[in-house]
Amino acid sequence: MTAPPRPIILDGDPGIDDAVAWMLALASPAEVRVLGVCSVHGNVPLDLTSHNAGVILALAGEAGRTVPHYAGADRPLVREAMTAAAVHGDSGLPAANLPAPLREPEGLHAVQFMIQAIRAQPGEITVIATGPLTNVALAFRLAPDLPTLVREVVWMGGSTAHGNRTPAAEFNALADPHAAHVVLTSGAQVRMVGLNLTMQCIATPDRLEALHALGNRAGAVCAEFLTFYAGHYRARYGINGGALHDPVAVAAVIWPELFTFRPMRVQVDTQDGLNFGRTVCDLYSQPGPEERVQVGMDIDESAFFALLLERVGRLP
Repeated sequence: MTAPPRPIILDGDPGIDDAVAWMLALASPAEVRVLGVCSVHGNVPLDLTSHNAGVILALAGEAGRTVPHYAGADRPLVREAMTAAAVHGDSGLPAANLPAPLREPEGLHAVQFMIQAIRAQPGEITVIATGPLTNVALAFRLAPDLPTLVREVVWMGGSTAHGNRTPAAEFNALADPHAAHVVLTSGAQVRMVGLNLTMQCIATPDRLEALHALGNRAGAVCAEFLTFYAGHYRARYGINGGALHDPVAVAAVIWPELFTFRPMRVQVDTQDGLNFGRTVCDLYSQPGPEERVQVGMDIDESAFFALLLERVGRLP
């Protein structure tokens, strides 16, 4: 028998790669059922990530029409807010002729939505977080029972090795390391999809051409987003395209057979200094039953992109 679609909450800071990730999820109704999308501070400020969430739902056509959107935290738990406008553009979604959001965010705060939704379906809901973990951490703090009730948190963040915003820290971890600490030590089941994994998936020029060749608006917009994104990656890393970080986190839920994960101890450095925001991964640990972080290590990137292309092609 075919398993029913897994109920998920999308939590992120759209953002170029968040946009592609959310469209991937919305185009995959046989695998996942999107209960709602939650915006958080991050790549750009909350007013823009919230606007962009509405734009993405509009881009998804009928698949996004009935999905509610909830605005969340506008700042980190402790540190000052930071953005990544140099990577994602001042608006977060650098493309022409984008649709207007279909509606305003719901009146309920994203954190309250998470609490209510997860309590209503204990053990069933997966939260796919593709930005700073502020919303998830606040939900866990306000509702201490939540880490035992959520099915899992799949987080695009951290790395087993180097960072991107600093030599040590990946952006989503650095943007709110205290929130990442709360989530990773909460007792919830966590899968970490970090830079060591996502930098294996590059949107090369031939892949952008394949998106254009789909002939639909979603494919053309994704290609336009990723073309802008590629300029930063060529300048900073010398690689021929941008990494598809956030779509990989969604793919880990939709197509787990493409991935290799390893359990290990993971801690987040919250002390000021060169390693602030670094996810310290004990690659050689022998995790006991209390060690719940599954860390992504490898992906079949060719199969991943082929499946991404097929799903984007389903959208208008």
